[in-house]
Formats: sequence, C-alpha cells, structure tokens
Amino acid sequence: MQKINHINYSTDQQEVYCCLRNRVVQLNDEHKQNYCGGCKMFNGFAGGEGVECLWEDIRNVSNPHIVIDPYKEWASNQSRKVGTPPSWNHGVFMEATLP
Repeated sequence: MQKINHINYSTDQQEVYCCLRNRVVQLNDEHKQNYCGGCKMFNGFAGGEGVECLWEDIRNVSNPHIVIDPYKEWASNQSRKVGTPPSWNHGVFMEATLP
C-alpha cells in the first residue's frame, strides 16, 4: 500500500487531526515536542501552516491528502474495513464502522 502525505492545516484554534493519537489536538509547542518529534509518520510542518504526516491510508484519498477540517478527518478515520483474508472466509469481505 502506498504511503499518503496528509497535509493537516491548523484551524484558527491551532487544531489538527493527529493520526498517532487518533484525536483532534492543539498543534502547540508541547504537542510538537512530545508527539511530532518522535512520530515515524511526521513529515514536516506544512510551511508553518499545520503538520504533514506520511502514512498508509486505506481510504480512497488523493496524494497529497489536504485536511482543513480536523473533526471531519477524525470522523472519516473511524470507519475501518475489517475482515479476514479470502482464503479464511471464502472471499467474503465485510465492512464495519467502529464506535
């Protein structure tokens, strides 16, 4: 699966979606130091406008994937495709939305 560059632009309140924490966070100095600094997905600070994260996304999104609404991005990431390899369940693939 191809890695997608997610460009998460900060809101007026400096909020972005953080894949590592799977939540909307404030992109402040504390978050940058405690999370971005050690995150394997970190790919830059979007020219000072937010944060860029590089990860394999199972959703059908563009590359780069531009995010301007962190809450919409969080909600979109809560839906996961789950299932077993076709040899285990006779080719049936199931999709579920996790709470």
